[in-house]
Amino acid sequence: MKLKTMLLAGLAATFVTGPALAQDEIGVSYQPALYWALPFYIADQMGWWEEIGLSPNYTTFPSGAPQVAAAPSESWDVGGTGSAPAVLGAARFDIITIGITNNESAGNAMMARAEDVDAIRADPSTLVGEQLLVTTNSTGEYASAACIESFGLNYPEDLEVVNLNQGEIISAFATGTGTLAGLWAPNIYTLESRAGAELLCSGQDAGAIVPGALIARASYAEENPEMVARFLAVFLRGVNYIRNNNDEAVDMMADFYALSGVELPEEYLQREIDTRPMFTLDEQLEILDASGGTSTVEEWFNGLGGYMTSTGTLTEELAASSFVDPTYMQLVADTPELADFANQTN
Repeated sequence: MKLKTMLLAGLAATFVTGPALAQDEIGVSYQPALYWALPFYIADQMGWWEEIGLSPNYTTFPSGAPQVAAAPSESWDVGGTGSAPAVLGAARFDIITIGITNNESAGNAMMARAEDVDAIRADPSTLVGEQLLVTTNSTGEYASAACIESFGLNYPEDLEVVNLNQGEIISAFATGTGTLAGLWAPNIYTLESRAGAELLCSGQDAGAIVPGALIARASYAEENPEMVARFLAVFLRGVNYIRNNNDEAVDMMADFYALSGVELPEEYLQREIDTRPMFTLDEQLEILDASGGTSTVEEWFNGLGGYMTSTGTLTEELAASSFVDPTYMQLVADTPELADFANQTN
């Protein structure tokens, strides 16, 4: 560990960014048409990857479980995913969490048909035996499970859980299948508009913090710390751009989502920004700081332990301190050129 610290300190002192850098290829994985992936698209449009000397080779996945399962093939090096897949990836595929994409607690939710919502809230016991359409091993399921527990029911015992990907859930629910649907944004907006569904309960409502994770293959990160730091700097600049250029960010979000066939009214796009906080470099360092014993990020991920074990995905809870690694975010902060790049607002 001491040797690694010395290595990173040396990199922080010598690494210089700029257009003179060779374009180093890096494999970036993500899930399309998700708000937290917008910084990647903005970086494409603004030329930031080239500016920092990276050439991203994108690989996309419909959800987090297959994304992390692809790590052993080395088809990607870094990326973003949900918190539940990040834990699964840490337990099975040696994936580390190097930062937070966003707090998506309000954007992971359990939906019901509008005409059923009041009756369910009045008597949640009516849900016993009903179908919940959900993508298992996902933040959508984590939020749904927390909602069911907050209703005084047991998850998954009290429901018929049907595992579908997000597109399948929307199609099935819109044609009358299922009583509940566990989704994440922007899919929740699509279901609202297509099926008259209404948000019954979100992770935020149920007290389940749902962070999105910036991730890396541990072996790749150890061998290429400066590449990981450059990747983080690009993402962080995207965060600052969104925060300081709202109208332009909404327009880019519309274009980014449309690439995957997702077209949403501006009100929904704005809701993405308003309800899913992202974190700047200083804010990342604050929530990753474990000097007091346990960092905020570790607390968030430790909250997933009960869910992952209750579903049988993990046989025992995994301590977040074993896979949350602030080293690379700190390297961004300790490298003046990278910190300056990350903190720019345009």
